Amino acid sequence: MINKFFLLPLLILCMSASIVYGRKSGGDTSVLKKGLPPLQKFYVANSFDGAMFSTAFIQNTLPSVIGGSSTNSTGTLRFSWFFNAGFTFNFNLSRHIGAFTGIDLKNLGLIQKGTDGYTYKQRTYNIGAPVGLKFGNMAAKSAYLFLGGGLDVPINYKNKKFEIRSEKIKYNEWFSNATPALMPYVFAGFVLRRGLSFKMQYYPGNYLNPDYVHNGIKINAGENVQLLYLSVGVSMKYGKKPDFVKQHVSELNTM
Repeated sequence: MINKFFLLPLLILCMSASIVYGRKSGGDTSVLKKGLPPLQKFYVANSFDGAMFSTAFIQNTLPSVIGGSSTNSTGTLRFSWFFNAGFTFNFNLSRHIGAFTGIDLKNLGLIQKGTDGYTYKQRTYNIGAPVGLKFGNMAAKSAYLFLGGGLDVPINYKNKKFEIRSEKIKYNEWFSNATPALMPYVFAGFVLRRGLSFKMQYYPGNYLNPDYVHNGIKINAGENVQLLYLSVGVSMKYGKKPDFVKQHVSELNTM
């Protein structure tokens, strides 16, 4: 009789342990079958810039000797796709937050119509270094938002002037002082689920150097220009893909 009283609680305990273990094992199996979204802690990808649509906010101020008045205008919409390229180095801090930096080369500039009937085009090739944060789903092929800032260094400047497109007056200079030596900027954008990216970037400083002299003339005198562009690209990762099965098993073991 006493043995029966001892055996009954032992039987109940064994049954309970079996049920708990079965639930845990079944749950782990279902998670393993379903799989967690793949996540890389570090990876290298291309930059967000691709096709770029840009404009400029232009303020022209006349010299004080002839009134000193100012006018505000917007530059003609400018499209550039060559040559915009670069790399980003991405660090996923968790499944919902990441950080990145990188290096890129961009074709920036503005187009404006002069009061003299000519069209003026000024552009620079800039080497830049962005620093940003990402928010959303850091797993592969998932959507997320990003924002940050950076610094550009212009390395080549080109100026074009024409009334008829086939009759252009143009020149270019390496490391010209037609623009500032450093161009800070801020940006924000998002990446869609399959990698299509959209980025808005703004340069709050003056794109032109008003003291720049060409052929004895300050061609940028009185001009204050801020650039804004929208870029459309495809975010592509480089390198070997991670072993997602090993990653899932490792994550399950830490649950």
